Amino acid sequence: MPITPVKTLVAQAKAQITSYSTQEAAARVADGTAVFVDIRDPRELKRDGKLPGALHAPRGMLEFWIDPESPYHKDWLDTDKEMIFYCASAWRSALTVKALKEMGCENIAEMEGGFSAWKKEDREIEEV
Repeated sequence: MPITPVKTLVAQAKAQITSYSTQEAAARVADGTAVFVDIRDPRELKRDGKLPGALHAPRGMLEFWIDPESPYHKDWLDTDKEMIFYCASAWRSALTVKALKEMGCENIAEMEGGFSAWKKEDREIEEV
C-alpha cells in the first residue's frame, strides 16, 4: 500500500488551519496579540538565526511541551496570545498546527513561507 505523499498531507493541513502572510503575522506580533514560535531544529536556529523575539519549541517535542499533563510541559506555552508557528518553508508548521488543533489547541496559526519567506523579504533576523 503506497504512503500518502507529504505534499498531500501538507495541502490537507493547510486547508484546515489558519495561515498568515509574513506581513499579517508580523503585524499581529507587533500589536502584542501574538507571538512567534520557531519549531525548527536547534541547528537551523544556530546556523540561520530566528525571527526577533521568537520563542523556540523544537518540532519533535512540541506536543509534549504544550500538553499541561505531560512531564515535559513548558509553562511559557500557556499564553493568551495567539501562537504563530513557523519552520523553514511552512511544511512542518502546517502539520504542527493541524496536530495541535487535533489536541484541542486554539488561537494558533502558521506563517506562510516560513523563515525562508521572511528572509527573502529581507526582514530583521536575530542571531541565536
